[in-house]
Amino acid sequence: MTGTPPTGTPPTGTPPTGSPPTGSPASRTSASAGEQPGEARARAEQQRLVLQVVQPGLLGLMDGSVSTLAPLFAAAALTGRPLSAFYVGLAASVGAGISMGLAEALSDDGAVTGRGNPIVRGAITGGGTALGGMFHTLPFLIPHLRTALSIAYVVVVVELVTIAYIRFRYMKSPLLRTIVQVIGGGALVFLIGIWLGRLGAS
Repeated sequence: MTGTPPTGTPPTGTPPTGSPPTGSPASRTSASAGEQPGEARARAEQQRLVLQVVQPGLLGLMDGSVSTLAPLFAAAALTGRPLSAFYVGLAASVGAGISMGLAEALSDDGAVTGRGNPIVRGAITGGGTALGGMFHTLPFLIPHLRTALSIAYVVVVVELVTIAYIRFRYMKSPLLRTIVQVIGGGALVFLIGIWLGRLGAS
């Protein structure tokens, strides 16, 4: 009879026997069948590294390198004594490290976001913050203020360029734009610290 499909032929719109329905897990698996298991594991491991280690560490380095600039250089300009500036920078670095470590650990337990153990993340962020602040604080152990300042300036630039490179390497941010953003932010905080120090000393 006209319009009757031959025996054994599935009705129009019905997928052939054995073909997984569109959108099913089997269908999605077959769509990604071209990816090797080793490549998938490597990509997942890279994502885990960025999410659980690089991002918390980068957050700490950025905060420590930038937030301690103002009090450190303000103290140097205000007192004219490198050792006094060193202790201000030390206090700022340690205090910021503890604060940032606690904030990172308590803000997210990792269960929903997959960002890993909160204690480990907090330690990474807190340690990065303290280190970021101490790198440009150590030159103030030098008893000559002008020498200490000159070395600290160089250290700050190296810190900010390193942070920009880490963002470029792991976060895939455009290098030039990242350098401008990071150095611009650091320069702003630095200038505020110098200005406040000179204002207080005048």
